[in-house]
Amino acid sequence: MPAPSHTPPKKSWSWRSQAFRALIYQIIAVAVIGLTVFYLANNTATNMRARGIQSGFDFLLGSAGFDIGESLFPFDSGEPYWHAYLAGMINTLRVAVIGIISTTLLGTLVGVGRFSRNALVRGLCVAYVEFFRNIPVLLQLLMWYLMFTEVLPAANQPWIVGAVFLSKGGLNFPIPVWADGHVWAAIGMLVGLFAAWAYSRNARHAFELTGRPRSMFLVPVAMVLAFGLIGWLFGGAPTAMDKPMQGEFAVEHGGSLTPEFLSMLLGLTIYTAAFVAEVVRSGIQSVAAGQAEAASALGLNRGQSMRLIMLPQALRVIIPPMTNQFLNLTKNSSLAVAIGYPDVVSIANTAINQTGRAVECIAIIMLVYLSTSLFTSVLMNWYNARAAIKER
Repeated sequence: MPAPSHTPPKKSWSWRSQAFRALIYQIIAVAVIGLTVFYLANNTATNMRARGIQSGFDFLLGSAGFDIGESLFPFDSGEPYWHAYLAGMINTLRVAVIGIISTTLLGTLVGVGRFSRNALVRGLCVAYVEFFRNIPVLLQLLMWYLMFTEVLPAANQPWIVGAVFLSKGGLNFPIPVWADGHVWAAIGMLVGLFAAWAYSRNARHAFELTGRPRSMFLVPVAMVLAFGLIGWLFGGAPTAMDKPMQGEFAVEHGGSLTPEFLSMLLGLTIYTAAFVAEVVRSGIQSVAAGQAEAASALGLNRGQSMRLIMLPQALRVIIPPMTNQFLNLTKNSSLAVAIGYPDVVSIANTAINQTGRAVECIAIIMLVYLSTSLFTSVLMNWYNARAAIKER
């Protein structure tokens, strides 16, 4: 006798159906939100026209008429506003990306240091967290900026350490003169990254089978550097360097980092790392104490226990609040206007003063921060899904 077929129940379009009522409520909610946004936008446009205030984004094609003190690509005052916004957005992303990386490293070290058996190390980590997280970030930015502009010597009398110059004009350092060999070196490092990933995966699998740990840091780093060196040699081994030199009024040539950028990077990194350290500490404490005892019974030292046992299990607790700290760092970069760093907010303020398009300029700022925050959230959610403990 054939088994009876189970057909899915047909959808009911009756008001008694909970699914149908939920759909109607969602449609009504979307319609109300859409009408509200339309009313506000239309009312704003009408009031602006009544007062003779121009509106629209056509100003982005006009000449900016101002210079940008710091930009990764050349910018001339005759270029359009959208080029200026692009330069400001890149400056914002430069602080955010480097800040997120440095904050993760520093915060993780301080968080792990809270569990050190050395009382001095443990006390310094506690003092760091309690000091920097209880001072407003704006005050910290101003503190670092004043240190760079008031404490350091003048640009014509910098502190010199080897080929590095530090003064009120910023940090100057040697940079390579670009050549084809550097392209090959970058390609070699990419190949090395892939080889290091394959090695780490194989080493992790071997550890699960045999219990014998392999180097998960020194060997992968050596592989990346070795492949980069091979690419550099294959490209002709260029060694020319553009070194900074003391000029009559300031340091010339070489690479440079302005006091404004350094103040932003240090202020945001040190402030946010204090919160990240607490996130790491709480994540490690969430792992059962028996895990560390089991690792010790297996013969693992404290470093191996923390790296192989505690931190991997703590990641599922660490990643969600860590995402919030990354978003906070990115949004706190808008305080750059207080110390004169030309980020997207600073560019928008100048554009507002020149064009009067306040609504449009603020909308661009909102779009930039919304996009960067959503992109960061997507990446961290993907990583969170990868790091989550899989149920069997």
